[in-house]
Amino acid sequence: MGDDEKMSNGEIEKLEKMIDELKEELHECDYEPERNALLKKYKRLTVQMEELKKLKITPPDAKMYKKIRSNWDSVAKPLDGMGDFELLTAKIGAVLGDENIDISKKAVIMMCADNGVVAEGISQSGQEVTLAVAKSMARKASSVGRMAMTAGADTIPVDIGINSDESVKGLLQRKVRMGTRNFAKEPAMTRAETLEAIAAGIEIVRGCKADGCRIIATGEMGIGNTTTSAAMAAALLRCDVATVTGRGAGLNDSGLERKIRVIESAIEKYDLYNKDTFEILMTVGGLDIAGLVGVCIGGALYHIPVVLDGVISMVSALAAGRLLSGVTDFIIPSHEGKEPAVALLCEALSVRPVIRASLALGEGTGAVMMFALLDMALSVYKGRTTFDDISVSQYERYV
Repeated sequence: MGDDEKMSNGEIEKLEKMIDELKEELHECDYEPERNALLKKYKRLTVQMEELKKLKITPPDAKMYKKIRSNWDSVAKPLDGMGDFELLTAKIGAVLGDENIDISKKAVIMMCADNGVVAEGISQSGQEVTLAVAKSMARKASSVGRMAMTAGADTIPVDIGINSDESVKGLLQRKVRMGTRNFAKEPAMTRAETLEAIAAGIEIVRGCKADGCRIIATGEMGIGNTTTSAAMAAALLRCDVATVTGRGAGLNDSGLERKIRVIESAIEKYDLYNKDTFEILMTVGGLDIAGLVGVCIGGALYHIPVVLDGVISMVSALAAGRLLSGVTDFIIPSHEGKEPAVALLCEALSVRPVIRASLALGEGTGAVMMFALLDMALSVYKGRTTFDDISVSQYERYV
């Protein structure tokens, strides 16, 4: 990929249509408080639209990638002895544009949101669990909080759509609405809401960049989001629903069958096998997924490597890459989770996760675990004991 990438004209036209629809709502609304709220949103989306029109991705530095691969070959070890970590660290250095790879400043962004489709009985837990876990994240007491402290990473839990009006200290407030609609009955989000969630993700990454962050991880919390991610995976990959739908947090056989039926019905109801990426996202996606789409786009815009967590992050990255070409050049895989969609998503994203531990926790835990592995790999790279240092002839690369 040699030239800078911009959002396609088709996607810009769809986003402009959202603004037009909101303008019509404003024109028809007579109730002043509601009209004022619509006007505020219209102005905000108009500004966001202008920003989105300017979206341009400068590709990672290909020369830097080759330089880092060459540096690895000078380390006193067998060629390719650090395996995939040589490729991944070279990719990180190419994104950062620096052979002296520094990822000491890290953060994990956790998008928290509720999903209306929970009303269909597709999960063991109710929506109250989303808020409970988000509160734990805010206190750095959740699983990802504990792991992030060990890895030396900041945690950024975001309320992008929790179904509660409770204000929680430590949660970044970016709420688009209080949970999505039930996609079994109607589209999960409007175009404007989807755009707002994407823009929030981009904005958060911009803040991370300004704060000196060198690498970010994706995480999420939202009861029902293995249903939304499975629905999106099936629609984006044009594959059988059962192939990409798993048990989530532990559904029994009848629960899994219900989950599959709900997704199949939605795909048929909205004809999703024949719809574009944005339509799929707004119809059966979630605010957490839309926010993570923005995080992936933000990573590409601001040249920060994005370490993906599991299936929900992978679906988000695939959607982001289809909305804006070039985004996936900035993603780093972490683990292969238990959800059945992972294998197909890895193929679609052309990634090969290095952690194969049947993780199924979510929150960004697998991505934060990857931080620690990258730090260890980089300790070898940055220390660079060379063949000259130990008076041994360097291996030659023949293939």
